Amino acid sequence: MLKVEVKKRLGAFTLDAAFEGAEQGITVLFGPSGAGKSSVLAAVAGALKPDAGRIALNGDPLFDSQARIDIPMERRRIGWVFQDARLFPHLSVEGNLRFGLKRAPAGERPIGFDEVIAVLGIGRLLERRPRDLSGGERQRVGLGRALLSQPRLLLMDEPLAALDAPRRHEILPFFEALKTRFGVPVLYVTHSLAEAVRLGDRMVVMRDGKVAAEGPVSEIVLRPDLMPAGAGGQIGAALDGEVAGHEGLLSTIRVGGWDFRVPRLDRRPGAAVRLYVLARDVMLALEPPRRISARNVLEGEITGIESEDRRVLVRVAHAGRELIATLTPDAVEDLGLRSGLKVWAVVKSVAIDGLNGGLLKALED
Repeated sequence: MLKVEVKKRLGAFTLDAAFEGAEQGITVLFGPSGAGKSSVLAAVAGALKPDAGRIALNGDPLFDSQARIDIPMERRRIGWVFQDARLFPHLSVEGNLRFGLKRAPAGERPIGFDEVIAVLGIGRLLERRPRDLSGGERQRVGLGRALLSQPRLLLMDEPLAALDAPRRHEILPFFEALKTRFGVPVLYVTHSLAEAVRLGDRMVVMRDGKVAAEGPVSEIVLRPDLMPAGAGGQIGAALDGEVAGHEGLLSTIRVGGWDFRVPRLDRRPGAAVRLYVLARDVMLALEPPRRISARNVLEGEITGIESEDRRVLVRVAHAGRELIATLTPDAVEDLGLRSGLKVWAVVKSVAIDGLNGGLLKALED
């Protein structure tokens, strides 16, 4: 587990952040530009020395101002992936990858060269030079080089920011494979809610150099106060479930006591899936609607009603899982909605197309 507590004065800006990263998977540092996210990464890597604080990885101190510990950057065993990949232009793809392998501690190479090439799909690129690669290909090679150094932690600083939408869609599945194939914990910096929802396990929200909130992604995204300004249309619920089966062009995803029917996913039954249901796509009914085109009619109970400007956010829960719906004040009044009331949430299948690219498109619209 990564534990961070750092203070650093940077001109007129003060970084004063404390949080814990997930033991496994991806911890997302989320927030607007200038919030201090990249400065935190630099401090963890050893490129920026805090004025005070402590940074520890799996119990081992990397920096401790009181104990006067400051492990050099090259001894921290931390991989770092930047926006521009920063490949060596005079080396081929294979040469860049083997440079990472040379940095691995002697006798410790659990992440194999052939495995990295296979998982990242870069076998056909080995003889090319960086100038002959697309942006997405360069990022995959940069990720492979970092993995081959056998890091205890991987830092990713807005790795998709310089890519266009098609290249982002292309590379996201490779980032997802990090969690299941290599087991290296990741600290991932982004200001994109779409990336945070799709990739993150734990989310740390930063504002003005401080941590505004931290916790599981599924909990943080349900808090409108933590979303970026103007992101009202992006508010929704991140729901972790598994594939229950397929029928025709639809897949059934079991999320607690709810079964969602979504456009068919290329996943085996039992596979883990994260859905993101936008609040703007959820309708509420006081009784089960019949003979409608929407494939998802989900029973639940209202657990909260929050008024925001000219809209109302209504929370609906069932078996420990929660959806959120955006309604007008008139709709709430006409239906007599209140906490504790049984309702049915109605969602079209095509509104829940997260893993087929719909999530990114919906959140970028």
